[in-house]
Amino acid sequence: MPRAWRVERAVQSNGVKRLLVAWALGAGVMVAGQTARQVSLIVVGRFVITQNAAHQMLSPGAVAIDGSTIVGVDTPEAIARTFVASDTIAANDDIVLPGLINTHTHAPMVMYRGLADDLALMDWLNRYIFPAEAKTVSPDMVRIGTRLAALEMIESGTTTFADMYYFEEEIARATREAGLRGILGETILRFPVADAKTPAEALARAERFIKAFKNDRLIVPAVAPHAMYTNDAATLMAAADLGRKYQVPVLIHLAETEDEWRMAREQHHMTPTAYLESIGFWGPRTLAAHGVWVDDADIAVLKRHGVGVSHNPESNMKLASGTAPVSKYVRANVALGLGTDGAASNNDLDMFEAMRQASFLAKHATRDSTALPAQTALDLGTIGGARALGMDGQIGSLEVGKRADLICVSVAAARQTPLYDPVSHLIYTTRGDDVRTTIVDGAVLMRDRTIKTLDRATVIADANRLAQKVRDAVK
Repeated sequence: MPRAWRVERAVQSNGVKRLLVAWALGAGVMVAGQTARQVSLIVVGRFVITQNAAHQMLSPGAVAIDGSTIVGVDTPEAIARTFVASDTIAANDDIVLPGLINTHTHAPMVMYRGLADDLALMDWLNRYIFPAEAKTVSPDMVRIGTRLAALEMIESGTTTFADMYYFEEEIARATREAGLRGILGETILRFPVADAKTPAEALARAERFIKAFKNDRLIVPAVAPHAMYTNDAATLMAAADLGRKYQVPVLIHLAETEDEWRMAREQHHMTPTAYLESIGFWGPRTLAAHGVWVDDADIAVLKRHGVGVSHNPESNMKLASGTAPVSKYVRANVALGLGTDGAASNNDLDMFEAMRQASFLAKHATRDSTALPAQTALDLGTIGGARALGMDGQIGSLEVGKRADLICVSVAAARQTPLYDPVSHLIYTTRGDDVRTTIVDGAVLMRDRTIKTLDRATVIADANRLAQKVRDAVK
């Protein structure tokens, strides 16, 4: 049995302070007069930011994990009195916090990173991305791209991501092998794509995908009608009905651009949000990505139906799509999370950048420096994202009974010095490569910047080989 943890405690005896030192060596060991419970892992940090309802922060703090579940969050001393672990991560210079939740991306599109920049959305899609996808998307491309995206997300502290793409079963397998948690939607469009020639074929694929992964511990299957402007009403409702039939999420792009808003007004005399309500599309397990071109009535619709919204500040700025009314969403208590969007339009999957830019953009758009403060930005990247996905009972905060998804962020670098407010530091200073350790479902995916579940060199080499095919395809 490996030595699990050294407990040091100052105690008073006969007026003399002495140091009590105990080594916990296994199940049933007596620690401070109590029988300690054997657990699989204890993580000790300089700070533990719980993201619970009270925004409790411990300094220092510790998290006890048994298998895939958090069983204790307290001071290191209190945890040591109660638990003894097979393994301990002593993150003494780190902030320990819930893993970040990326509520909107297209994982394999890391393979199109930098392929076409500085363009408007429709031009970018129609002239570059859709043609590139038509020539290069395959199960192999999806698998290689997802493994690269998973590597990037593990290294930058994302533990859960929501995805929309093709051959979603390949994304699911690669995600599960990497150890990440995924809410993964099979994309449905009205025109032929790589894995389906018709919407009916795409819906059939989506149903098979849902059945295959419905009870997976890490994968939540979903159905993903791309948008209102790429599907007709019948297909949109068939997708929504499929989600309701199997009680899985429905993912859709919503009101991303002014062109989409104008199209809906011209064709349906309604906003995109109102149109989707008029056909009965909205439901409580729906996640709407972007939500930029919405008015107060639209926000009320989304709130009434319990729709989650994914704010994608970097993608929206880069494509000049507009600025989502984030402050209004927050005031209306809409279930709001953050996404990076795909790396083809961002161009990375770093959620620390997404949180920082969400705060900056809100301040700039409203000319109010108090808009979207650091704590709110962190909420959106953690418990807010969980709420938007309907998973706040399982992930998004460090609380007893929740899944053990957490990260350790180093604050030892010159750029991180001095540190006065850990939450401010996470939003305004931290980058993805400050993450030292990433844990999902109690499994350590990266420890001290060493990836445990993927062969880093192989993943990058495979991606570089595939990149040459992408270059050749778009010449």
